[in-house]
Amino acid sequence: MHPTYIGPDKVLEKRKQYFFPCTHHFYQDPPQIVQGSMHKLIDHTGKEYTDFFAGVSVVACGHCNEHITTKTIEQLTKLQHTTTIYLTEPMVELAERLANDYLPGELKRTFFCNSGSEANEGALLLARLHTKRKDFLALEYGLHGRTFLTMGVTGMPMWRTDDYLDPHVTFIPRPYDEEMDTEDAAHRSIAALRQVLAEKGDTFAAMIVEPIQGNGGIIVPPDWYLREVKALLSEYGVLLIADEIQTGFGRTGRMFAMDHYEIAPDIITMAKALGNGVPIGAFATTDAIAASFNRPSASTFGGNPVSAATAMAVLDYIEQEQLVARSAELGGQLKDGLRALQVKHSVIADVRGKGLMVGAELNTGEASLNAALTDRVLESMKHRGYLIGKNGVGRNVLAFQPPLIMPEDEIQTMLSVLDEVLSEAVYTDEERGSKDGRDS
Repeated sequence: MHPTYIGPDKVLEKRKQYFFPCTHHFYQDPPQIVQGSMHKLIDHTGKEYTDFFAGVSVVACGHCNEHITTKTIEQLTKLQHTTTIYLTEPMVELAERLANDYLPGELKRTFFCNSGSEANEGALLLARLHTKRKDFLALEYGLHGRTFLTMGVTGMPMWRTDDYLDPHVTFIPRPYDEEMDTEDAAHRSIAALRQVLAEKGDTFAAMIVEPIQGNGGIIVPPDWYLREVKALLSEYGVLLIADEIQTGFGRTGRMFAMDHYEIAPDIITMAKALGNGVPIGAFATTDAIAASFNRPSASTFGGNPVSAATAMAVLDYIEQEQLVARSAELGGQLKDGLRALQVKHSVIADVRGKGLMVGAELNTGEASLNAALTDRVLESMKHRGYLIGKNGVGRNVLAFQPPLIMPEDEIQTMLSVLDEVLSEAVYTDEERGSKDGRDS
């Protein structure tokens, strides 16, 4: 161990002593991560890991990418912070570039903040201000944040921490059910939405959706689904908020996931990959809707010069390296490889996703073992030098959301290692009958 690193045991000890008990971590034997470089992370012993999770879709351009960090450091040496009450150039340049080059449809005006939760909170507030309505619609098992309104529209039970959330939220079934055909599940969702709107459509300010549910298990709706949602909402004057916190900036093989469905939302939210690890969030809308947000507001750190300059460098790098097209190409290879493993390993129940946002759902046939098997696979992959995420309602979906700069040969090598791990990780009959065989 490097003499300047205290090591995982001490880190865990200090977390236990000084953190809130709500803070958890991956792995029974977690490493202390001390360094990153593009698609690699390094622990306190010098061991390298290939990162297939990217901090949950954050470092899309790679860890400590020198083309980006150089611009960050350059801005740090000139002007670090002022806040929005003073005039600075980076934030207006970023807003102009988003409007002219990337935002879908007629979306033009941007409000900068610091995180995805803040972006979604602001979007929900904007919808209320514009429509003069109180209620919201959301999909079951979506995740939109950990602030008051965003937790209220979050449909994942494990993330609805507050027992006194905003009651003005109606959830409808998401366009997925493991017991149903995808098309049938999507039609069921539309029917539920149609019924709710017929009953009280004039009470809803907006519906918030992830174009692809992330923490819900990498759930991809049929291509027609969101177009139908938008059409129904428009009949009742209800706004559509697209939560692109995880899916934005090339993750799914398009700049924004909504581009797959050929519709523009009324409001779009962004964060994560836009800063490549430097905190930044934003929500954007049209001239007409933005005009309703005219009461005084601000964000102390939102759009600060460092975050804005970093985001500009991120956009430069995405364009220069053609990362959107690269995500589509590599994502296809990753899905093909996982589907080949699905044929070999019956424990892989489903492979789904777009671009480099791919999920492989594990199913042992016994629901009580699925999450434990997923942890077992993650632990074994970590031992072999690969970091993979997990999500899903049952925490049994392997989540592959790597940096978009991941080398093609690393994907093939990871698949080979995963093949070995799956062969070893499946529970034996003896373990199935004993709690001693289950990972925590």
